[in-house]
Amino acid sequence: MNEIPTAVAGARRVQARRWVLAALMCTMMLAAMDTTIVSTAIPQIVGDLGGFRLFSWVFSIYLLAQTVTIPVYGKLSDQFGRKPVLIAGTLIFLAGSAASSLAWGILPLIVFRGLQGLGAGAIMATVATLAGDLYSVRERALVQGWLSSVWGIAAIAGPLLGGAFAEYASWRWIFLVNLPIGALALGLIAVFLHETHERRRPRIDYAGSALVLAVVGILIFGLLQGGQAWPWLSLPSLLTFGACAALLALTVWVERRAAEPVMPGWLWRQRVLLGSNVATIGMGIVMMAPNAYLPTFSQSVQGLGPIAAGLVLASMSLGWPTASALSGRLYLRVGFRDTALIGAALLLLASVAFTSMPVPQPVWAVVLDQIVLGAGFGLLSTSLLVGLQSVVGWSQRGVVTGANLFSRYLGQSLGAALFGTVFNAAVAARLESAPPAMRAHLPGSINDLISVLHAGHDGAAAAYLRDSIAFATRHLFAGMAAIALLMVLILIVVPRRFPVAQQETG
Repeated sequence: MNEIPTAVAGARRVQARRWVLAALMCTMMLAAMDTTIVSTAIPQIVGDLGGFRLFSWVFSIYLLAQTVTIPVYGKLSDQFGRKPVLIAGTLIFLAGSAASSLAWGILPLIVFRGLQGLGAGAIMATVATLAGDLYSVRERALVQGWLSSVWGIAAIAGPLLGGAFAEYASWRWIFLVNLPIGALALGLIAVFLHETHERRRPRIDYAGSALVLAVVGILIFGLLQGGQAWPWLSLPSLLTFGACAALLALTVWVERRAAEPVMPGWLWRQRVLLGSNVATIGMGIVMMAPNAYLPTFSQSVQGLGPIAAGLVLASMSLGWPTASALSGRLYLRVGFRDTALIGAALLLLASVAFTSMPVPQPVWAVVLDQIVLGAGFGLLSTSLLVGLQSVVGWSQRGVVTGANLFSRYLGQSLGAALFGTVFNAAVAARLESAPPAMRAHLPGSINDLISVLHAGHDGAAAAYLRDSIAFATRHLFAGMAAIALLMVLILIVVPRRFPVAQQETG
């Protein structure tokens, strides 16, 4: 007699999980589409608000606020539950979106974008953690595939929507469009997400949270400004990174004495956790080279238009969610570590393949290379995230997930600084070695490279500049290959079998 009610209850739980997954995809879409939709409308935003000199901070402040808060939100979700943290973060993000749409100047817009970033940090930390809570190890790969597909959709829909709003309506709609998506997500979360965990009085690590925010904020600020606002080897750089090192030492001292540290020491003492997060930092570094420079290569060297260049980059999003969804079958057979190793090997293969392509590089070959690169990212990111979540129980999963996502975004900040230096140095070397007769037609500064190339006054000079960009891009992919090889070596020393927690399903 009890079988029918039990079956009905089970069906309801399955249906509720589907609606929760839809809500998680909606909230992930808010964070995923934000950068791509804004970048397309920057000319219109700057034309309306002014402040061209500061427009890069429209992106930087968002990345900074999101990255520094991820580990803090991860800890808070372990103490208060995922649902209240996710709802609070989504509301903060929507408030920042509404305020950004009303911005009357570039400085207010930068402040409101920072508010959006504070909400995005909660979204990124809790969505991935909830996927670990609600689904078994066998199911998580497929769920991560669905969540990864959101980034692929955002890579294509973001620029199209941003361009459409900027051209046919107003750039303010790129922020207002978040409101109905967020409202739908909040409604689904409120109705269908029900958490059951031990209620206990939380002990919030205020000092540790403030110090973690300060250390990471100063580090990323230094990485964003170094080589841009001031030279790397300069007094501002030394002061910035010196302050970061001093605060880091103070953070370690405080966290060792905290009852509930926001960044507990065991995160860095276990080989599985430490090795996996260091490999994730490497993944974040590798991601930045194609994301930042492949569209420039496609337009300037291959002669593609902006939309076609964006689609070449978006081809990475074909391999990523597909490999992510299929990774479950692989890591259940060979383990999390070996699946991640295969992913890192694909990153190495794709990076070396790009440097070995004939010049000029065929568009189809670059697209295929990006698909392989995306497959490497999908296998690597999903196996490490799911593997780390399986090592701990519910009460530690938020911290572990937050640390892993933080590692990826820290890697992206490092990658932006590293590959920016590599690209600029390679182009500068080519400009300095140009034939004397051609130098009068070449830009005097790397900042003028694209404008001089597009002006096209001298055919030989334009060809030399295109070759210089291709030369620098090959250097980037060679650097990616070096980082990928280092990731392979790091993963080899990670234990082959991840110790699964007895109550890991939470």
